[in-house]
Amino acid sequence: MVPLMPVAHCAILHLDESCLGNGREGATPGGAGGLIEIQQGGAIVRRDFYLHAPDTTNNRMALGGAIAALHLLAAKKQRLRVVMISDSEYLVRGMREWVPGWIRRGWRRKGGVIENLELWQVLVAATKLHTVTFAWVRGHAGHTKNEYANDLAVLAAREQRTSDGVVESGFLTWLAIEREKGRYLDYDPDRSFQQLVTRVGAGDPMPLVLNDQSS
Repeated sequence: MVPLMPVAHCAILHLDESCLGNGREGATPGGAGGLIEIQQGGAIVRRDFYLHAPDTTNNRMALGGAIAALHLLAAKKQRLRVVMISDSEYLVRGMREWVPGWIRRGWRRKGGVIENLELWQVLVAATKLHTVTFAWVRGHAGHTKNEYANDLAVLAAREQRTSDGVVESGFLTWLAIEREKGRYLDYDPDRSFQQLVTRVGAGDPMPLVLNDQSS
């Protein structure tokens, strides 16, 4: 285990989304889920959340999951430095590259109307509750915590369940089961968390794309 460096008020979130039945007729139920990691009292505290919608899209669930996460963090009544890691290019590139231009143009885009405008506006408002950075990882590419968030999202979509706020995380149990299958044997979840919060604490800019498979 890596000794924890004191980085106050920092949260790392791993988010994913799911939409079942894309391209088929009828309703497309969706889900979103996330793993929240916060350093408290010299320990890493992990919590999960998940939500569902009966008929939606991947993009709407990506936005909805990020909004829900930021609102749940706001319940702590303190401003946090938040890193939101997702495999949704729509979410990450949207917040880092597209939204500033849309706002300058009065919430308009050069090519026409903004898809999911109301959700983008709610998300931008939610980011004002904290200091937020978005980063992208490739989905289904061995990023351990992203794979866990994906499982949360798929389960929420299939069972149409929403958590009652943040709940005790099942991540370490999930990881133990995965290791019994021979996966993630060299992965240190505490080290990956510490690497990110150390970067945040040092004021290093978060890259748009996180290539490290240990993320």
